[in-house]
Amino acid sequence: MKTKSKSESKTPSGDESLPLYRQVKKALQKIIEAGHYGPGKPLPSESALASQLQVSVGTLRHAVDELVHEHVLVRRQGKGTFVAPHNRARFMFQFFHVERRQDPEDNEPTSEQEFPDIACLGFSRDKADAGEARALRIKLGDPVFRIDNKLSLRGKVVVLDRLVLSTAMFRNLTEKRFVERASTVYALYQTDFGITVLRAQERARASAASKVVAAVLSLPAGAPVMEVHRLALTFGDKPVEYRVSFINTQAHDYVSVLSKKA
Repeated sequence: MKTKSKSESKTPSGDESLPLYRQVKKALQKIIEAGHYGPGKPLPSESALASQLQVSVGTLRHAVDELVHEHVLVRRQGKGTFVAPHNRARFMFQFFHVERRQDPEDNEPTSEQEFPDIACLGFSRDKADAGEARALRIKLGDPVFRIDNKLSLRGKVVVLDRLVLSTAMFRNLTEKRFVERASTVYALYQTDFGITVLRAQERARASAASKVVAAVLSLPAGAPVMEVHRLALTFGDKPVEYRVSFINTQAHDYVSVLSKKA
């Protein structure tokens, strides 16, 4: 039987100006971030957690509801609440937004979203430039990994991803380890480095394909592409990864599903 750690048994404190359920939410986040419950592992029952945190089950449930909405936790009917793992389904739902174009007047039903084939084009160490350092909150010139991936749908390369990671955050990452990962990139961060990407901030703009980008996407140099800058964030909005994606939108769209939290 798992014994309680100090962090698990401590009454929520933190910012006393927050509603109690938000304090409980922060306490749960710290427990998860500390690795007491790994990806896909079950949490104790709500009554047990409420007792550990010295709050009512209702307050605990409210906090859990928010973490479920934010994809930190997942409820499984009849089985309990689990730490949400980064898997293909989560990648497709939360982080991959490129789909084959389908005009509204088409009579064919919308097909299931396709998982891309991903191939690594380059893996190297370099020094962070000013923009990368600012995004990742590191110093100009700090060592970073640069990784280029191409993403294909039905055999056609549609996206070129350029990832930048701080080497201080991903010690012992190698090209072999990256290329031979068992699942998604974010799953690698979570399982091998204990870093869970919770959400991402994105900015999209139109740009002209450079010669390198055009060659990967099989476009003429200077052709219009969609350029998406993504900053992946973990607990406490700490930057994990800075990514620039170049998307060929000749036959594909960038699809964003908007929803309002109740």
